Amino acid sequence: MNPVLIFRHSPTEGPGYFADFLDRHGIPWKLVRIDAGDAVPEHLNGVSGLCLMGGPMSVNDDLPWIPPVLALIREAVAQDIPVIGHCLGGQLLSKALGGTVAANPVKEIGWGELHVTDVDAARPWVGETNGPLPGFHWHGETFSLPPGAVRILESAHCANQAFVLGDRHLGMQCHVEMTPELIASWCEHGADEIAASASPAVQAPAAIQADLPARIARLHTLADKLYFRWIQGLRQRT
Repeated sequence: MNPVLIFRHSPTEGPGYFADFLDRHGIPWKLVRIDAGDAVPEHLNGVSGLCLMGGPMSVNDDLPWIPPVLALIREAVAQDIPVIGHCLGGQLLSKALGGTVAANPVKEIGWGELHVTDVDAARPWVGETNGPLPGFHWHGETFSLPPGAVRILESAHCANQAFVLGDRHLGMQCHVEMTPELIASWCEHGADEIAASASPAVQAPAAIQADLPARIARLHTLADKLYFRWIQGLRQRT
C-alpha cells in the first residue's frame, strides 16, 4: 500500500494516536512537517490517503503553505483519495471544499461530550450509540459545513464537531488523536492561553489531566471506530 500523507503544522501537534493506529494496522505513512519548512507536494503522486493535523494558526491567515494545501485537498477529493482532518485539519478540509471558518461562540479547551446529530450518517463511523461520546477540544474558531457534507457530531459549545463527505472524507473540529504525552505538552505550552481565557468551556490544566488513563481509553475507543471506517477507503486502493 502507498503511504498516508500526514501534514503536521506545529511541532507540538503531531499525529499522536492516529500514527499509532496506522502502525498497528500495517499502514505506512509519511510526515510533511510544515512547521519545519517541508515543501507541500505539488501533487499526491499515488498516496493512499491525506491526513491533516491541528495547529495554532487560522486557515484565514496569509501563510504561503495554505493555498497549496487547499489545492491538494481538492485534488484528493476529486480522485476519491480519503481525507481526514483534525481541528485545524477539519477547518482546512471545509475551506478547501467551499466552507468557511470563523470564530466559535466561545473558546473550547479540554474535555467535552460529543453528541450524534445524524444517526444514519454517523452509524458507519461511530457505530450504535445511545449516549454522549468523549471528545477533547482546543480551538477558538470553527468551520461551516461545506456543500454536500453531513454533520454527524456536535457539542454543547460548538455546533459542528464533525462532518462526513460521501463515504471517505471526515472533518473534525475535535481531537481524537490525543495521547497522555500530547495532553501534557499542550497543557504546558498552553498554560498562558488557558489562564487568559474566561470561556465557560475552558478547563484548567489540572482538570484536563484528571483521571487521564480512563479518559484516554474512552477517547481511543472512539478514535478506533472513526479511523477504522476511514481506512476502508485506503483498503480499496491497495
